[in-house]
Amino acid sequence: MRLLYLLNVSNSSQLSADSGYTFADLLAPALTDAGAEVTVASPVPVGDTRVHFAPTTSPSTKYRARFDPGMDALVSLIRDRRPEVVVANQIEAAPAIRAALLEAGVDALIAGYCHYLPFSFTDTGVLELDPAMNDRGLGRSVLLAFAAGLGACDRVLVHSSTAASWTTAAAARTGVDLGDKLHIVPAPRDVRLVRDPADITPPEGRATGVYNHRLYAHYGTARFTRLARRLVADAPVRLTVMDLFGTRSPERIRLDPSPERHLEELATTDGVTIASDRGDRVRYRNLLAGAHFGIAPFRPGCPWSMSVIDCQAMGLPVIGPRTGWLAEHIDHELLFDTDEQAVQIAARLATDAEFYLVHAKRAYASTADLTPAVVAARYLEAIK
Repeated sequence: MRLLYLLNVSNSSQLSADSGYTFADLLAPALTDAGAEVTVASPVPVGDTRVHFAPTTSPSTKYRARFDPGMDALVSLIRDRRPEVVVANQIEAAPAIRAALLEAGVDALIAGYCHYLPFSFTDTGVLELDPAMNDRGLGRSVLLAFAAGLGACDRVLVHSSTAASWTTAAAARTGVDLGDKLHIVPAPRDVRLVRDPADITPPEGRATGVYNHRLYAHYGTARFTRLARRLVADAPVRLTVMDLFGTRSPERIRLDPSPERHLEELATTDGVTIASDRGDRVRYRNLLAGAHFGIAPFRPGCPWSMSVIDCQAMGLPVIGPRTGWLAEHIDHELLFDTDEQAVQIAARLATDAEFYLVHAKRAYASTADLTPAVVAARYLEAIK
């Protein structure tokens, strides 16, 4: 199978903060091991030299990635590579990919992978647009472009049951029938971030929690900041907050200055330490190994989180709000609805060794089926 993997990298200078790139870097070699001939078309190559590389230009903004697919470049790339399958990691680009295939005279299957959903659903079934994609009211247009992309795909892959449910509901509301082309294929865990729970020592009365998510306002960072103050004040807990972006470009800050604002606020909170892995996965592993538990993002309707999987594969229990995929995936004893409940759970993890070790083992076990080889097999089965 000749597979052309179209990858949009949002920030090539901070690859460690780009989950889509990490996904490709883990999956493409595993697909190669399984017999596929993989070409990754991206601004940067993946680490395995067996994977072919076709350089592309990174879109300057998140909206260009959705509304400016670059038809001329697509047609040239398709004529050059003659793929049998094209993977669209930017769903909104799928109609342009279909048109480019027609123009190039190439008959290939289009598989769309929904790394990101520009919407979510409340518990009462209300569709809410993602504020990150709704600058000056663009959210509705992004939703319709996403739906058009779903309609242009032959296969639609999502991370979780929650994401499958939401994607199906959003497609139905926009007149797109997904039929039998929807498949659940979770993301692989990072092989560099795996630790046997048998090697884990429980905290001795004081625990360190790690929050390693983007500090955008739409990730619920204001709510996390409020909880952070409660945790360090009312529980035997200290927190490490990851600075995933470092110094961002003026263009990105102009679009959304919330990460810098939240980072400054957290940096001045007693009991909170700001840390960076500097793009080094070994340093990242060491930071996780030095913590005792993780905290999930507060993003409304979270459909998946690579950072949560990173923590769990390292044997770190993850506590999180009872919402979206988090409620599907995280052990129910570690879910909370209020800050008070979160404080109680964190305090128990810090002081109850038996409770801690049970959840360390459960966290690790929840990622056991996410090895790149297993995920690659599911991926290839889905796009047959």
